[in-house]
Amino acid sequence: MIVSRYLTREILLTMSAVAGVLLLVIMGSRFIRYFTDAAQGELPLSALGTLMLFHMPSFLELVLPLSFFLAILLAYGQLYLNSEITVLVACGISPNRLLQVTLLPAALIAVLVGLCSLWLTPAGAAHNERLIDEQQSQLDFSLLTPGRFQDFGNDRTAYTQSLNDDRSRMQNVFISERQTGGNGSPQQVVTRAEGGYQTTDPDTGSRYLVLENGQRYSVEPGSPVAERLKFGSYGVRLATDDTGEVDVDSELMSTPELIADGDDESMAQLQWRISMPLMIPILTLLALPLARVNPRQGRFAKLLPAIFLHISYLSLLLAAQDAIARGSLPPSIGMWPIHLVYLALGLFLIRRDQARGGR
Repeated sequence: MIVSRYLTREILLTMSAVAGVLLLVIMGSRFIRYFTDAAQGELPLSALGTLMLFHMPSFLELVLPLSFFLAILLAYGQLYLNSEITVLVACGISPNRLLQVTLLPAALIAVLVGLCSLWLTPAGAAHNERLIDEQQSQLDFSLLTPGRFQDFGNDRTAYTQSLNDDRSRMQNVFISERQTGGNGSPQQVVTRAEGGYQTTDPDTGSRYLVLENGQRYSVEPGSPVAERLKFGSYGVRLATDDTGEVDVDSELMSTPELIADGDDESMAQLQWRISMPLMIPILTLLALPLARVNPRQGRFAKLLPAIFLHISYLSLLLAAQDAIARGSLPPSIGMWPIHLVYLALGLFLIRRDQARGGR
């Protein structure tokens, strides 16, 4: 029991360190991408934390299998270098017992990865997709940066000189947008006002930007005629409070929805989600014999071949997912042969390792 706790602690501590480094790299890359969008006015800064939080399950889904695989290689490699595994074997801890002890944390990590891949990752991806769509389709004070011209899509550019402290009112507003005139020809409409505020119609859910004390100019390209409208109060319709159905891909669908849908793309995504936790015990079988190193070789002797082995495993799964989604590979065959091949390889390496080291 003491040996089991010791080995499990060594694996989990090493895995935590490796996973922390990998998470910093992945999260940093994603954060820079979101921060760039926020700097361009496509996302509010206040939404960055929420987006990163809901992306965390997808990060863990990819990082944990690799981290656990590397943790076994590094932790057991160090134990081999210190001759601790040799002492354990001499005390009656057989390689089979060592495998059983290692499979305990592997089962824990597999459950955690399965929770992420089957439930948390699609839920978080769907939430982030809705949030980004809402922010990019609506002109909102939370997106406006005073003193900058910002593009809000739909051929609309807005500018405000300043916002008050609670961001409820704008001063010196400029809006340029392209519209269709009464005769069907495109028109460029420019509106400027001394101030403005946002309101929502409680009956229709439509959102309006109410501008005060300004002028509105409508110009048809190529025409010498322009229309000028002076107003004391003018409402610009921004968007409706539309929370209806949106087109989603298989990555945003929940696992029950994938099962109910049943098409090739859904089956490809479903098998990918199942493959993530299924990789953990197979990678454990591969890592244990690869962790055995000669003290003269060093603990990193087999690290590079092991990483290439993991990359080949993951790459084949991605290729199979793409083939299933395109319909060139039947879902009934799917990714299962790949898992069987690496499972057989792991069992072969385990048996060879036992034959060399004895039971």
